[in-house]
Amino acid sequence: MSLLEVKNLNLGFNCQEGFCQALYDVSFSLEKGKIHALVGESGCGKTITAMSIIGLLPKTAKIIGGEIIYNNENLLNSKKIQKLRGSKIALIPQDPMTSLNPLYTIGNQLVEVIGIHQGLKGDKAIQKASEALDIVKIPCAKERMKSYPHELSGGMKQRAIIAMALACNAEILIADEPTTALDVTIQAQIMNLLNEIKTERETSILLITHDLALVSENADRVSVMYAGRIVESSDNFFENVMHPYSQALIRSIPSNKNSMLEAIEGQPPSIHQNIAGCRFHPRCKECSDICTKNVPNLEGAEHLCACFMRKTY
Repeated sequence: MSLLEVKNLNLGFNCQEGFCQALYDVSFSLEKGKIHALVGESGCGKTITAMSIIGLLPKTAKIIGGEIIYNNENLLNSKKIQKLRGSKIALIPQDPMTSLNPLYTIGNQLVEVIGIHQGLKGDKAIQKASEALDIVKIPCAKERMKSYPHELSGGMKQRAIIAMALACNAEILIADEPTTALDVTIQAQIMNLLNEIKTERETSILLITHDLALVSENADRVSVMYAGRIVESSDNFFENVMHPYSQALIRSIPSNKNSMLEAIEGQPPSIHQNIAGCRFHPRCKECSDICTKNVPNLEGAEHLCACFMRKTY
């Protein structure tokens, strides 16, 4: 069952050069109790897609088409997004080091969030905050309530941020590179925690990352973005990779000590570049004439791919 659907989202920015489009017909859905990974190189549009969902776009951004459907309502035309943000739809930001206010204790910040979204105050809010810290496995939760952010490790900060989402009973978690600033051991702990939340609470998670190894171990569905478009999407992505860009990403993963990394030649286009046809064609080894002239549609039944030359990897 789809809890949230993004349909044909088109977005751009008002730049000095004029309007520059950044997202092109982005479509995907979040299923209840599933992890949907949105992967791709930096600058491909992953984070701005997530910010569109929760209505935290910069002033220069402009949505020119599409829908984001939650509970049968288009959030792009709804005033409810401010109430939903932080309660039903919560963000786990990329950098836990700078996401907490250094002037307030963890407890104060949790209680404030609970007060705003749950309407609880006093002892009830404090109890709810302590329970949330217990859920994310922060030891000595009641004592940690008195700690300031600088007194916590990076992993503990990330757990505290997740606790804020859980305290408000979020149905959807948007995890934007949730393990980037953490060491490998803590990364595994955070992903184990997110999987437990998914299973026990049937929470839907949009995992934004460039780490395909992380995705292969945790995601129920994978959507690959390139230059503002989703080019491939599948539940069994790693078993049947079709798009040349997806295949190149797979080949760039180190498999053993003796293998050579295969880089993807060239650079992703900026939003200022107007590229006819498939936006990956300047870097694609499978490119043909049709790729330089026409934009391939995202097609398929269960396994979607936007490529004229798609082949099984």
